[in-house]
Amino acid sequence: MLQVIKNILESKRIILASGSPRRKDILNQVRLKFEVITSSFEENLDPESYSHPYEFAIDTAYHKAKDVSNKTSQDTRKPDLIIAMDTVVVCGGKMFGKPLDADRAFTMLKELSGTSHTVYTGVVCLTDVETVKFYESTEVHMAKVSDNIIKEYIRTGEPIDKAGGYGIQGIGGSLIEKIDGDYYNVMGLPLHRLCVHLLNLYPENEAV
Repeated sequence: MLQVIKNILESKRIILASGSPRRKDILNQVRLKFEVITSSFEENLDPESYSHPYEFAIDTAYHKAKDVSNKTSQDTRKPDLIIAMDTVVVCGGKMFGKPLDADRAFTMLKELSGTSHTVYTGVVCLTDVETVKFYESTEVHMAKVSDNIIKEYIRTGEPIDKAGGYGIQGIGGSLIEKIDGDYYNVMGLPLHRLCVHLLNLYPENEAV
């Protein structure tokens, strides 16, 4: 699958609308040529106005993609494809975004400790002629951890820019007992689902 996608998209200008190094690393696994242009969207949408958290994540991703589209609208060569994502964590009907400080990170991790939660990533693939929107969900169970362990983890600095206050690919992985679903989705980019949608956007015969 990866080589097919690489062949199809090799000549296209692709932009990842995210400054996340984790998403960049995951997308590099597909061996695509892409640029990173970070969105300036303020991410100030009201979660309460959406009937489901994944709708909030998709809409936030869409605004990120549109922001980057506007930024590049005067480029000599406009993007062929803009990929944007947003990830949220939901536990007990409550949505957790990125903690703004250590106190908020502690509160989040304290609530997630010893419970199962769901990670939703909304993805938008924006082209001149089509906008594809989808989401992926993964169930994650965090071990019961002490306040001291939470505080020591926060001191590493890792939780601050992560949805839910932890990074499964880093030190935070030691807090996770098990997951049900796509591991990459917990990192913020559901790789398999993205590849499937890219193949649908650009059928194989476009490679020749």
